[in-house]
Amino acid sequence: MASEPLRLAEEYGPSAGESELAVNPFDGLPFSSRYYELLEQRHALPIWAARFAFLEQLESNPTGVVLVSGEPGSGKSTQIPQWCAEFVLARGFQKGQVTVTQPYPLAARSLALRVADEMDLTLGHEVGYSIPQEDCTGPNTLLRFCWDRLLLQEVASTRGTGVWGVLVLDEAQERSVASDSLQGLLQDARLENLPGDLRVVVVTDPALEPKLRAFWGNPPIVHIPREAGERPSPIYRDTIPPDRVEAACQAVLELCRKEAPGDVLVYLPSEEEISLCCESLSREVESLPLQRLPPRVLPLHPDCGQAVQAVYEDMDARKVVVTHWLADFSFSLPSIQHVIDSGLELRSVYNPRIRAEFQVLRPISKCQAEARRLRARGFPPGSCLCLYPKSFLELEAPPLPQPRVCEENLCSLVLLLKRRQIAEPGECHFLDQPAPEALMQALEDLDYLAALDDDGDLSDLGVILSEFPLAPELAKALLASCEFDCVDEMLTLAAMLTAAPGFTRPPLSAEEAALRRALEHTDGDHSSLIQVYEAFIQSGADEAWCQARGLNWAALCQAHKLRGELLELMQRIELPLSLPAFGSEQNRRDLQKALVSGYFLKVARDTDGTGNYLLLTHKHVAQLSSYCCYRSRRAPARPPPWVLYHNFTISKDNCLSIVSEIEPQMLVELAPPYFLSNLPPSESRDLLNQLREGMADSSAGSESSSVQEFRDPCVLQ
Repeated sequence: MASEPLRLAEEYGPSAGESELAVNPFDGLPFSSRYYELLEQRHALPIWAARFAFLEQLESNPTGVVLVSGEPGSGKSTQIPQWCAEFVLARGFQKGQVTVTQPYPLAARSLALRVADEMDLTLGHEVGYSIPQEDCTGPNTLLRFCWDRLLLQEVASTRGTGVWGVLVLDEAQERSVASDSLQGLLQDARLENLPGDLRVVVVTDPALEPKLRAFWGNPPIVHIPREAGERPSPIYRDTIPPDRVEAACQAVLELCRKEAPGDVLVYLPSEEEISLCCESLSREVESLPLQRLPPRVLPLHPDCGQAVQAVYEDMDARKVVVTHWLADFSFSLPSIQHVIDSGLELRSVYNPRIRAEFQVLRPISKCQAEARRLRARGFPPGSCLCLYPKSFLELEAPPLPQPRVCEENLCSLVLLLKRRQIAEPGECHFLDQPAPEALMQALEDLDYLAALDDDGDLSDLGVILSEFPLAPELAKALLASCEFDCVDEMLTLAAMLTAAPGFTRPPLSAEEAALRRALEHTDGDHSSLIQVYEAFIQSGADEAWCQARGLNWAALCQAHKLRGELLELMQRIELPLSLPAFGSEQNRRDLQKALVSGYFLKVARDTDGTGNYLLLTHKHVAQLSSYCCYRSRRAPARPPPWVLYHNFTISKDNCLSIVSEIEPQMLVELAPPYFLSNLPPSESRDLLNQLREGMADSSAGSESSSVQEFRDPCVLQ
């Protein structure tokens, strides 16, 4: 039973002394010398002791589900996929490829690079990865690393899933929406197009093991032995520092002054604080009286793109990696010997009752705190400085990370579940069931967008919406642009809103501020985004051009790729296109109509002429973001009375981001009548109802006049 894959597995890893000409069974070429160097490192990983137990369970387990439980840094994410590839190879490639999901695109790319190196294969051939706007796979790809949300989208769309031999759901303890949803669909056997003998491997931290064991019906579990290195004893502060960034910087500088060996990993709550910390440290370390090269400060967060690979490069200088929750479980860095932990994370939590996101600063879980501490284990152990009292986590921290399915807008998920013909999303199994009001709000919003029919199933429009890798309201606006002849502009806007939503920091100089103002459009932030994109393309996608204006070059490149994908998708499903007409008066109105068709749920009215906006769907008051083009106009410019916005975030200043002026008549004309009727009582609703009645009377009068003209031929003369 298990003998064949086990025997093959042994043949894949001969030592250099046994055979310098041993052949790689995946591509038929001799192994390189680097393969043997990396093989020695792999043998030293804690997971290697569980190798044969895992392969035996994968081969012989009748349920097809195997749980793998081990601590961060044990080698789970790099070795399990390779062993699954060996398993598929032993079957003669008859049962398809190995797909490995990751909760973050950066992790999928980084792991594919590392695993291809360890397997002595070419990235993009036998080993590849699929992340947004980047598909590095080929027809011969056997092992694919994939962002879990992209895989969920593939599962639901007509593009299908290909043929899977083994599906590895890695980092299950991260509790991403897509990972939890895929487990629910697989557990319910809802994926009818998958092969009957599909093997599912769920890889997790030990803290989530009991919950997963109960969810999957007590499947076999492969336990990874603990790493032999000693664990550092955390050093706690007596109080929480008032300035986390300053406290973290001082702790790093103290380690540098002592010239303690090893790299440093700093955990802060948000990307903004990561940037501030990196800027401060980069200035300070240059002036330190050190015997060796000054440390190199490296940020690690989702916007880093391919630059994240720098954290893995061998350097003569010490590395100081500044990150947040992204590196709690992903991105194992063996060179780390010192950890500085703020104990906090900044997360966006969606409130379905008011259709808004909250920026929540909260304690990390006990599971995350332990994972961070283990980054510094070794012989001898490193150090772990906690910028908080010991009682802080004991009293306030939950045992496990919060499931994201209970904290995100579920519209996109419900749309995909409906595509899989799951009539009642509430009946789908989840590790933790979403709140009923979150599911109801998602269904209500999809109904407003005409994505559901009278029976609650997907309408024809809903099927098309589910094809797009966009939020449902943005996909609806893109489809509406086909009717209003502004597809070219809306394609640009959809890509920019998804990948590169404008300026994210204040200008650093008067010159930069002037360059930014030149990109602003009088019609609002949406037109400004189109103008930014066109100027970026005209610059030849120049990185220096972006830096001079405070724009994210990598994000704009992603927007360019996404626009191409969206255009290709529209052509594939034979949707009508239109020629560019940006800047004309007719195009301005057409673009507004397309936006209102998708974003009528996100409209606000200035109630007093001073920029205090009351949101239509609930009675929250918000202000325009400091990056809004209307805010940068010279006084006494009056804020627009009615606006459409892309996001509303409840934080210290309750901001509407990416805002454009609209006419209320357009809202009455294009929003569903029952949506206007269901708005909460307010002066804004009364004004809209008056407009609707006036437009109805005008329409009735126009029809009556037309009938009279038809009946009286003398009038026509």
